Amino acid sequence: MHTNKDIHVVELFAGVGGFRIGLESASDHFKTIWNNQWEPSTQHQDASIVYQARFGSKGHSNIDINLVETKNIPDHDLLVGGFPCQDYSVAATLSRSGGIDGKKGVLWWQIYRILQEKGEKRPNYIFFENVDRLLNSPATQRGRDFAIILASLSDLGYIVEWRIINAADYGMPQRRRRTYIVGYRNGSTIQQKIENNQRWVLFDGVMAKAFPFQQKGNTISTFDIEGNIQQVSANFNKGINYSPFGDAGIMVNRRVLSVDTIPIYEGPCQLLGDVLVDEEYVPEEFFISAEELPKWKYEKGAKKIERTSKEGFQYTFSEGGMAFPDFLDRPSRTMITGEGGTAPSRFKHVVLTPSGRYRRLIPLELERLNMFPDNHTLHANVSDGRRAFLMGNALVCGIVERVGKFLYRFIYDEEPISKHPIHKKRDAQPMLDFGLFGHIGGKILCNLPKKTYTQDPTKHLLIGLVKTDNEEYFTIQEPTKIYYTGKTKSFPSTIALNKLYYFMPYIKGKGVRDLYLIRVARIGNKAEIYPETEDTEPRLVFELEFLESLFPSYKDIRPNIQYTFRDTTLGGVLA
Repeated sequence: MHTNKDIHVVELFAGVGGFRIGLESASDHFKTIWNNQWEPSTQHQDASIVYQARFGSKGHSNIDINLVETKNIPDHDLLVGGFPCQDYSVAATLSRSGGIDGKKGVLWWQIYRILQEKGEKRPNYIFFENVDRLLNSPATQRGRDFAIILASLSDLGYIVEWRIINAADYGMPQRRRRTYIVGYRNGSTIQQKIENNQRWVLFDGVMAKAFPFQQKGNTISTFDIEGNIQQVSANFNKGINYSPFGDAGIMVNRRVLSVDTIPIYEGPCQLLGDVLVDEEYVPEEFFISAEELPKWKYEKGAKKIERTSKEGFQYTFSEGGMAFPDFLDRPSRTMITGEGGTAPSRFKHVVLTPSGRYRRLIPLELERLNMFPDNHTLHANVSDGRRAFLMGNALVCGIVERVGKFLYRFIYDEEPISKHPIHKKRDAQPMLDFGLFGHIGGKILCNLPKKTYTQDPTKHLLIGLVKTDNEEYFTIQEPTKIYYTGKTKSFPSTIALNKLYYFMPYIKGKGVRDLYLIRVARIGNKAEIYPETEDTEPRLVFELEFLESLFPSYKDIRPNIQYTFRDTTLGGVLA
């Protein structure tokens, strides 16, 4: 069903759906209507198999994008994709390609082709992800590749902003630095809100709002990307050994403003130890035997090795040591595609369990590091090693979610609403039969990811009464919740919303147990999530993030609605 506020999305290089998960969790109005996933040089299309298992086959394309005709891609509002980092140089001028012929197999030029061939029907918005070194490549002409991308998008009528974001800097569980590119077509709603380029990058823009930062030193610079695309490819920054592009910036009509950044974030965070499951749930093959352990320690350790080059020159190869085991009290190292398999490796994660055994990470934990739903890649036809490969290729869904929320806010000037939080498993066409657990009584235990935060007893706490028909929703500990207060006519006459920080649901006859962080407080109504209620009475709405259970079982308290809105502190409940 299409509504006036639906944002139709086409997802290229879709992998297992990281962009889709992030956007769907940002707003129900992001609708992925077509997607393409093709893994070259392999017959077994694991990512495509998983994507279809989770989202269905409607609108899914498992064909080499080079062979997909633009007329077969439906018109859309937002084009997204994590395209590979390659050499983007331009080889020659060809009339059939509008003057640009990129190197064969370089997938950026397929994005360009689609946007160009869509003509006046090209999307108003674009959102891409790439490795952080994109802004510095190639080594022989620093920044040329990114300049080509910016110039070609400018020539297609887009204003473009970018940010290099390390997910761990904003509370996410993995140190994964990536370049995120967002573009707004001339005449689009967001483009018309850009009045001052510098203020947009530093304070007012989509990326600045989604990922606040402070300017690093005196790093603001401006310059133009001059010449046609072939001239940019041949001449941009030639002879200079550093890139002119900073961590953040914007390009308007080939004019670039760039700045380096220091992230600002004070909320709860997830660390490697927070995503681990209990040891008893880890299959034996993920544990490292006593015989194999010395090989792992060698791979992780510092070493100097004498080698001989192909030309016969002798040299010493050296590398420093790596943490062994990995630190549980920090975000994880960047995951790579070679994370799977039992062979000892310098780059695979290894953790020490409470029993004193060393083990590798299981696929579910790798999914959590990228903020995918648990067992998103679980499929009878996809091995654990391939699941690890898929996660090594994936992006962090939480980054996409945050950008998606602000894209929606800037387009419609209202708060986005979603019934599909990141942790919610997508099962459009489940391909697995879990009947083998049917003989087990009760629910199978689930280890939820945890949060690391500093508990502040002086912060104000809202204790919210949970009605009987909503008790089950609030007894299940999930990472995100939405709480609707009573109708506004029952509120106290004054409410210090700026002081509210924590939230605890109160279950009648039980009391309180679970502590949440109040992420967003806004005015809304129940019909936005539960349309069948037809309840459009205005209410306060709190979007919540689960932190922990403060008590092993519920603690009985006597809540007073007038009191809890104004003066309750966390310390008072803990006392």
